[in-house]
Amino acid sequence: MGILAGSSTRVVVQGITGREGSFHALRMRAYGTRVVAGVTPGKGGSGIDGIKVYDTVYEAMEAEGADASCIFAPAGSGADAIAECIHDGMPLIVCITEGIPQMAVLKVLAEGERAGWRGRLVGPNGPGLVTVGEALIGISPAGIFSKGRVGLVSRSGTLTYEIVDMLTKAGIGQTTCIGVGGDPIIGTTFTDCLRLFEDDPGTEAVVLIGEIGGSDEENAAKYLSGAPHKGVVAFISGRNAPAGKKMGHAGAIIYGRTGSAQAKMEALKDAGVAVVNKLWEIPQALRRLGV
Repeated sequence: MGILAGSSTRVVVQGITGREGSFHALRMRAYGTRVVAGVTPGKGGSGIDGIKVYDTVYEAMEAEGADASCIFAPAGSGADAIAECIHDGMPLIVCITEGIPQMAVLKVLAEGERAGWRGRLVGPNGPGLVTVGEALIGISPAGIFSKGRVGLVSRSGTLTYEIVDMLTKAGIGQTTCIGVGGDPIIGTTFTDCLRLFEDDPGTEAVVLIGEIGGSDEENAAKYLSGAPHKGVVAFISGRNAPAGKKMGHAGAIIYGRTGSAQAKMEALKDAGVAVVNKLWEIPQALRRLGV
């Protein structure tokens, strides 16, 4: 099982004729993802190694039945690429693009809500998602994943890769692994993912990888405090970061005590989450949960 994407998901790659778009589109296809089309305005009718390119998302949806998009558009046109998908009713949007202005993303999401869009945006500024053995949508390295019973959600792409590799080497397989993105404004939150994993019969436990800045981890703790839930193991990075200094991601910044690693760890512990201090403690914590 898994969440958000699977073997039947039909993916269109926006920006497929660019260097990153073409490279990762072929990697996704090699993993087994059903990459059915690409979109680059003005390049309709061309192709990338047998993948037909269309001028618009609507054309790709109509002709190929695409129900998910992976966006590699430049930062300056990233919000427009998201908006096009929302306008056309795309059910799943995975936006890899980094550097999209925050207000542009906020505006696009607000317009989508007003228009009644019921789809889901993952990102921007994230690695995408992998439902192991079924679909890879994004830039994650395919060889580190192994099929199993643990879901993973993270704000950090690099930590996602490191922890998935660690889990695989420990004999702990995964269902779906999601990078929600490191920007302050994102489309899918930790709480959203936890709810989806809670409803997935194939997922028995979840690993949550947070970092300093924002309140997404605290909001997840509130959700977990409110009802019985599957076992969750969490790690929060950035415990030594100074206040007021951005650390890596645009959203990784502490203002006073707000957004600090300590506050997030305390909130998650109070919610019954197994919070670890070191990455290599994650497999042990999952074993204690019976995985």
